[in-house]
Parts: sequence; C-alpha cells; structure tokens
Amino acid sequence: MNVEGAVAGARFEDCHFTVKDGLKLHYRDYPGSGDLLPILCLHGLTRNSRDFEEFAERFSPQFRVLALEFRGRADSDYDPQPMRYNPVTYAGDVIELLDELGIDEAIFVGTSLGGLVTMTIAAMQPQRIAATILNDIGPDVDTSGIDRILTYVGKDVRFNSWDEAATTIAANYGAAFDRYTHDDWVKMAKRNCREIDGGIGFNYDMAIAEPFRNAGPTPQVDLWPLFQVLASKPVLVVRGAKSDLLTAATTDKMQAASPTVRVAVVEGVGHAPELNEPEAIEAIDAFLNSLA
Repeated sequence: MNVEGAVAGARFEDCHFTVKDGLKLHYRDYPGSGDLLPILCLHGLTRNSRDFEEFAERFSPQFRVLALEFRGRADSDYDPQPMRYNPVTYAGDVIELLDELGIDEAIFVGTSLGGLVTMTIAAMQPQRIAATILNDIGPDVDTSGIDRILTYVGKDVRFNSWDEAATTIAANYGAAFDRYTHDDWVKMAKRNCREIDGGIGFNYDMAIAEPFRNAGPTPQVDLWPLFQVLASKPVLVVRGAKSDLLTAATTDKMQAASPTVRVAVVEGVGHAPELNEPEAIEAIDAFLNSLA
C-alpha cells in the first residue's frame, strides 16, 4: 500500500494498492473509530470516489470510511484488457483491498454498479458484509435506465468549459433531478470530469463500455439469490423516486423478501441519489444507529 498524504484541508488520505494482476488502484481513507466496523463505499459505472465526499465527511471520524475507485476510473489504473471491466473483477479487487487493510468485515455502501458489485461479493465471500446500503440498485435493473446510460457511456467528448460539461451531464440525466440548479450540475461535472489537453473530459477509461457492447448491458445471471444473501443481514435500500433503473415494483419486492430490508425514497431525484438529501440522511442515520 502506498499512502500519499492528505489533500490540503481534507480529512482523508489518498492511498493506492496493487491488485494481483498488477494494476494500481486508488482509494480514499477517512479516519474513524476502531471500535466500529468501517464503511466501504463503491461508486457507479462512470463515477469515482469523489461521489462520497459529503457522505464520508459526515460519518468520519465516528466511522472509518473507505471509498474505492474501480479500475479504469479517475486515479486507478486503466485495464489493458477491457473485458475485465465487470462486476466479478471489481468484486475481486474489493476483496483484495479488504485483505490488504486487514478488514474482515465492513458495512457496504453501493451506488448502482457498486451495489451490483456488493451483491457479487455476497456470492463470493458473504462473511465480509456486515450490512448493506444499496443506493438506487436492485436485483432487477430496468432496461429504460440501461438504454439511457448507453447513449453516453464510453463516448470520449471534450468540453470547453465547466459550464458546458455541466449542461451535457444534466442532459444525460434527463429531467429527473428537480432540486438541481446549474451550480449543482457544475459541482457534479467537477466530480466526474478532469482537465485533459486544454479541455475537459470524463474521468474514466472509455473502454469500460466494451463489455456492454460485447456481452450486453443487463446482468446475465439471476441476482435475486445474491440479494437474498444480503437480506439475511441488515439492508437499507435508498431509491430515487424518479429513478429509471430501480423501479418501485422492484423495491417493493426487495422489501417483501426479508424483514431486515428498509426502504427510503428520495423525492424529486432520479438515478442516483447523492445520499446528502434529507430523506437519505435521516434513513442512513437511523440505519447505522440500529447496527450499534
């Protein structure tokens, strides 16, 4: 593990570790109590650890909070074999991180793809998962959301300004975020993009889209048995009321699957909530308190 020091003014350390196939992956490590289980945050398809800035600042230092960047995103190495961009590989990377840090068990927070990776880990090493927060993802993934994501993922566009990037990102997410102002979209752009060759571009390897093109965008396995493993322990499902990926019907089915499953709905928000909304904060606070 290579610890590179804290960013000025921030309460975390930027760290890297090397996985067995030689890639160096980045994660943020927010300090916290050794008396409580750490929280491990896993981001969505085109996103990175910065999505969890507010979440981590809120719960650290009570909890140690780790935010991993999957291979091919932001400060993690890009994979020369794009077909390894899949939940099974990501799950293996997560397990290697836990092993590297000597963490036997953690509370998982998975947004979108991060939730699918969490379900995959439930199949591989269920003992590593003490409890789960699934952010706008479930065992059934609505095809309308997948179709929307396919309209932009893997397209290497350049923007001349942060305002232009914000406008494009807002268009990608449609009209599903009633609460967002242009300034909010600029903040999102600065989390999801970086300056490249005098312009601004998305901060991930465009090749992450190749598995979608070659194997299809929807899961090829039944994820309900994996969710049932998660649901044997505490689960909180956070759903955007306007989500096009996690439907209300799927959420109802998840809640019916086990009495351990709680659901919180964030009004006026699509895929995916940022977990800083009042409804999400209230539900997460109650959920984490219940684990104690």
